[in-house]
Amino acid sequence: MTWHLSQRKQDERAARIANLPQSYQSPISSSERSILDTPIEELVEDVQNSIKSPIDVLRAYGKAAVKAQNATNCVTEIMFPDAETWISNGGVNLKGPLAGIPISLKDSIVVGGFDASVGYSGKCFKPWAKDGAMVRLLKDAGAVPFVKTALPITLLSFESTNDVWGRCTNPHNKNYSPGGSTGGEGAILAFGGSRIGIGSDVAGSVRAPAHFSGCFSLRCSTGRWPKYGVDTSMPGQEGIPSVFSPMTRTLSDLVYFTRSLIQCKPWTYDQSVHRLAWRQETYEAFKDKKKFRIGVLRTDGVVDPSPACARALQLSVDALKNQGHDVFDLTLPSAPHAPLDALAIASQLLNAEGTRTYSRFFASGETNDAGAAQLTFWMRLPSPLRWLYVKYVRYILRDATWAHLLESLHEKSAYQNWELVYQRESFKNVWFDWWNGVNSDGKGEMDVMITPPNATPAVPHDGMKDAVASCGYTFLFNLLDYTCGIIPVTKVDAAKDALPEDFVINKNGVAKGAYKHYDADKMAGLPVAVQVVGRRLEEEKVLAVMERVEQALEESGTVYELLQVP
Repeated sequence: MTWHLSQRKQDERAARIANLPQSYQSPISSSERSILDTPIEELVEDVQNSIKSPIDVLRAYGKAAVKAQNATNCVTEIMFPDAETWISNGGVNLKGPLAGIPISLKDSIVVGGFDASVGYSGKCFKPWAKDGAMVRLLKDAGAVPFVKTALPITLLSFESTNDVWGRCTNPHNKNYSPGGSTGGEGAILAFGGSRIGIGSDVAGSVRAPAHFSGCFSLRCSTGRWPKYGVDTSMPGQEGIPSVFSPMTRTLSDLVYFTRSLIQCKPWTYDQSVHRLAWRQETYEAFKDKKKFRIGVLRTDGVVDPSPACARALQLSVDALKNQGHDVFDLTLPSAPHAPLDALAIASQLLNAEGTRTYSRFFASGETNDAGAAQLTFWMRLPSPLRWLYVKYVRYILRDATWAHLLESLHEKSAYQNWELVYQRESFKNVWFDWWNGVNSDGKGEMDVMITPPNATPAVPHDGMKDAVASCGYTFLFNLLDYTCGIIPVTKVDAAKDALPEDFVINKNGVAKGAYKHYDADKMAGLPVAVQVVGRRLEEEKVLAVMERVEQALEESGTVYELLQVP
């Protein structure tokens, strides 16, 4: 039954593409390439001034999305004909700040008339009756949903594979993951088949795809961006809230998209959104600030960054210093409030019910994600066996880090869950005081931190089986609920980024899993990014600083080259 439903769903997608009107079948014209190269702010002006037709914009991106699908298998639902109807019958507001802009959506976002399968065969052929709150807001802003994109079953992986839709691949190298759980967005945006999209992030799921595939993303703080009108693999999970957030092809688009949607008062569509207007004065203040003070997180102490990721970070540091900014290395809080402790607390909160929730949606015989399957294995290991293995890891292998994580991976009682929530809030308070302490050292306020987004570039397919716990550079900030942005900086260089003979991999199971697949020769050409981190609800500041970081990189000669639609 699982195979039958999955095959039917893939056949439906193939038929929708094959039966597209002729307007989507012809080659991309020069005028359509011009549309693909135009920033969304300019496209909106052209649509509102009747210089460009929103149908023409849609068709240009429809053709590019099909090319992206053929190259990477990044698309789930094809909605072009419906989108043309929404445009023609007033279903989208062509006076809004996103007038006529096609938008790609993570498959879990609810669009009326289409499935939100989330990669489960049991959720297929059950179209939603009406648009969710997220899509209603987007249409009222003028955006035109035109495709939904790939994700991993369970939504708990930096890969994007499931039986329903198959495997989504990285547009730079088909042997590697585009990231997850919003991997389809990473692939389509980096390829050029879309310009703006929305994903979700519970442990790095809009940031890993931006880093792996080479696009931009912003992990918003909870309450700043809408969260309703979606389906999920883990309903009720609030220990580490999932945050829906924007992803784009360029940084200018990310700023415009984020500002536009917040200016549309999302709190009138979703009760979870804070009534917090876009603060243009804050954005402009940091765009114009002469000198920043920026802390550098070189390592999380669990997995040191690979040469490629360390080089991208150093390129950013050098570019900022060349501009006269105060850039300095950070000393982070120690145990029990170190990044390792954040990884342990967050992992337990995210899976406090022992992975039973996402598992209940599996049909018989349905394939689990390689990384999520490892989590389930550890969660359900009988206590005596876990106890014995943890002792072996701690005292025979002398790996206290891996033992610390493994011993905590089991289903929690309500009492234990409450204890974890208390630890989470205590952790936040300690880091709040730590940041304030940096600010009070007499050298001025720290504006943001910059960090690697991950210890390595993209993992090869099924690599998350080994690297499942290597997510500390993103997961830390989900626990803290900080605002984080991703900027692609460079690409893996086989010569510059090879592991030196004297390179020492951290002697713990997390690091060994992360480095199992690191090979600069095979990874050559994959994107590498940097993460800009602000405090909670600092979206305007983080976006402004991201623009200044990108500007500094460009002025230093480091210009990230986007892929172009062939």
